[in-house]
Amino acid sequence: MLYGTAALSSSPQNEPLKKRSPILRIIGYGLAAICLVWVLRDFHVVRALHDMANANWKWVLVGMAFDILSYGIQALRWKFLLTPFGKVRLSRSIRAVYAGLFANLVLPLRPGEILRCYLLSNSEDITVGRVLGSVGVERFVDLVIATAALAVVSLVVELPRRFNRIADTVGVVMLFVLTFVVCLVFYLEIKFGENIEPAESQRRLPGRLMAALAALHAMGTAPSFYPAVLTSLLMPFCQVLALWAMMKSYGLHLSFLAAVVVLLVINLGVSLPNAPANVGSYQFFCVLGLSVFQVERNTATGFSIFAFIALTFPFLFLGFAALLRSGLSLRSMREKVRVLPRHPARPATQD
Repeated sequence: MLYGTAALSSSPQNEPLKKRSPILRIIGYGLAAICLVWVLRDFHVVRALHDMANANWKWVLVGMAFDILSYGIQALRWKFLLTPFGKVRLSRSIRAVYAGLFANLVLPLRPGEILRCYLLSNSEDITVGRVLGSVGVERFVDLVIATAALAVVSLVVELPRRFNRIADTVGVVMLFVLTFVVCLVFYLEIKFGENIEPAESQRRLPGRLMAALAALHAMGTAPSFYPAVLTSLLMPFCQVLALWAMMKSYGLHLSFLAAVVVLLVINLGVSLPNAPANVGSYQFFCVLGLSVFQVERNTATGFSIFAFIALTFPFLFLGFAALLRSGLSLRSMREKVRVLPRHPARPATQD
């Protein structure tokens, strides 16, 4: 159900959102254009097409398979994180993740993160706030793993000095963040104990903030949090395997650790919302990551385009199928992501 999308999108409350969106879209498209201009300068199209034609398609299929699997693992992790609030069906979680990926591919500013929260909340009868909180936990765990991976790689792979400085800076910032989170978890343990819902006497903070803290406490202290962390390790591992397979298919003779570095650079670069499917920024940061290993500029640019197309193509079909299975069309998806930031839908059981 769309819960009166059309009416909400025209409400006065939503006008500020409408005014901001074009500006954000212009910035996103502008950055994408700048990145593409930088990447494609002096680019030899004929040579790149020759390299793509000579790619080993067996390795391409392996890379696609691992990339698809990585998002299935993300859906499994999501199921584990939400276990304290209800029994989430893995099929519904996978469907929401793939539908969200499709929204990110066709719409700017990455609205799929909000859309997938709405879809799972709507189908599994869990409040949108708790589902959004679980996505925040996902992002934090991913950040910790990425920082740890960056620290390990910087010790075993000889990186340029500027990359080592970036790694040191990220590590220091992450240390402060982890210290804050540990203190917050300690506070929550004292505040809530074994209770998922805060007692009335504990509601001195604003209601929504207290509810969010209680939900984070429930996720972080539940037994299901440990398999969620394990799957968080498997997800980037599969993505590195996917990128490494693409490198082998393209004839880039780089090590597995090199693929780790390139993926870290790409993921850090595209972490901010931008143009649909991260067009431009993906190519820019892929070329930047490959430059660490002295890959020739034209080869790196050709590979960035080749890997982007090969790893994006499956999700156009899988994501579109998941979107239709969720009961949304392209038009209703656009309306829904326009409304959700200010009007999150109430969860309702969906057969």
